[in-house]
Order: sequence, then structure tokens, then C-alpha cells
Amino acid sequence: MALMRTEDIRNMSAEERAGKLRELQDELMHERGAAAMGGAPNNPGKIRALRGNIARILTVQKEEEQ
Repeated sequence: MALMRTEDIRNMSAEERAGKLRELQDELMHERGAAAMGGAPNNPGKIRALRGNIARILTVQKEEEQ
């Protein structure tokens, strides 16, 4: 999971951002579920990267609302 650049997020349409946000949230829920079951994560930094990407998308969405 690579970090998404803010510039790339801003270049997306509102629908693309909403879809990507849903996708990332689903993936985060899956990763948290796997971690709660006691499974060793394949990539320990993935949850943190997902949370960062979600935060970036939400930030851009809030900026555009104003």
C-alpha cells in the first residue's frame, strides 16, 4: 500500500474520491479484522498507511466543501 499523493487526490473527481474512500475503508476493516483474529500481518505498516490515505481524502473533501 503506497501513500497517495495529495495532488493525485485533488485531481480526482468527487465520485472517484468517494469510491476510493469506500475501497480504503473496506480494506482497513479487513486488515483490522485479520489483526484482531491474531493473524500476523503480512505488512505491519499497512494499517497506518490506509489510515493516512483515508485522512488525506477526507481532508481534500472538507476543503472542497468550503
